[in-house]
Amino acid sequence: MNKRIYLSPPHMSGEEQHYIAEAFATNWIAPLGPNVEEFERELAEYVGAKGALALSSGTAAIHLGLRLLGVGPGDTVFCSSLTFVASANPILYQGATPVFIDSEPETWNMSPGALERALRDAEAEGALPKAVVIVNLYGQSADMEPLLALCEKYGIPVLEDAAESLGATYKGKKSGTFGAFGVYSFNGNKIISTSGGGMLVSDDTEALEKARFWSTQARDAARHYQHSELGYNYRMSNILAGVGRGQLRVLDERIQARRAVFDRYVNALADVPGFAFMPEAESGFATRWLTALTVDPAQTGVSAAEIVDVLAEENIEARSVWKPLHLQPLFTGCKYYPHAEGHSVSDELFHNGICLPSGSSLTEEEQERVIQGIKRALKLYIETK
Repeated sequence: MNKRIYLSPPHMSGEEQHYIAEAFATNWIAPLGPNVEEFERELAEYVGAKGALALSSGTAAIHLGLRLLGVGPGDTVFCSSLTFVASANPILYQGATPVFIDSEPETWNMSPGALERALRDAEAEGALPKAVVIVNLYGQSADMEPLLALCEKYGIPVLEDAAESLGATYKGKKSGTFGAFGVYSFNGNKIISTSGGGMLVSDDTEALEKARFWSTQARDAARHYQHSELGYNYRMSNILAGVGRGQLRVLDERIQARRAVFDRYVNALADVPGFAFMPEAESGFATRWLTALTVDPAQTGVSAAEIVDVLAEENIEARSVWKPLHLQPLFTGCKYYPHAEGHSVSDELFHNGICLPSGSSLTEEEQERVIQGIKRALKLYIETK
């Protein structure tokens, strides 16, 4: 049986062992410690933020960011619809209600036109959102300039969910540093991983200190255990921060490797009628965390789902593009603003989109297996239809 090819597996460099061994040698294996402090400093320096807070997950970072922005019961928060559920779950944690905003074709990220209509309606109703969560999908920044201009016009703060876009840039500035707060994820499938973990970044270092307090169970400065506010067990361990430090050393190499994987797919498949790869906006530099493309069944004779099924038979992991949050049962009844009247870009991307194996450790031989599997799917279904 062919060895399994995963969508986006962790890729260790060996650099991690040094920091892990140091933590063991000094007995800093509990949460917090020198690796945590250095990982925060090094990550903040890499992205150009004034401060960073290492946490147990990107979801925890979003949650703390929303709390810092004052989101609470009765509030609404606008959020990209084409994303993983973790982008919006923390809105519910805070007792608020999400309103979902469609994508635009140019970046697959939040549509300025849809956001403008949503803000205009909210103002007319006297119910402007407490925050806007802008997600950067599959390693590419949203078109931040018009989105930020709209939010500034209405006085709404932005939380930038850059969980999938660490290392990407928009007009020369690092993704995740445009909003009041930015969030990164180091989950096992991300471009660099700490097994599980996340980071909250901001230029508002005072706010980060408040989040630091909340993330360590909000323990008061007292001789005994005293708690005057609700807190969380959200801090990253010193061991995992050591993994992160080693991973950060090779981040730029990992980006180059993922972009090379994307380029090989394009060279092999771009001429297939009905295949269209996720565009790279001229305003930015994408990491190509995942290679994503759409399939037009009218031209190919095969659907995206059928290609995924054939690849699964070859022991190759591929997935559909995210199911939009406005289609998720969890969010039934929530408002949704499409890119244009009668035109939902995120619905189309979900129905026709595929994410292909994109790991930085993917060999050319493994990638050729994926490519041949796709060609087999095309031939199989064309012959049978």
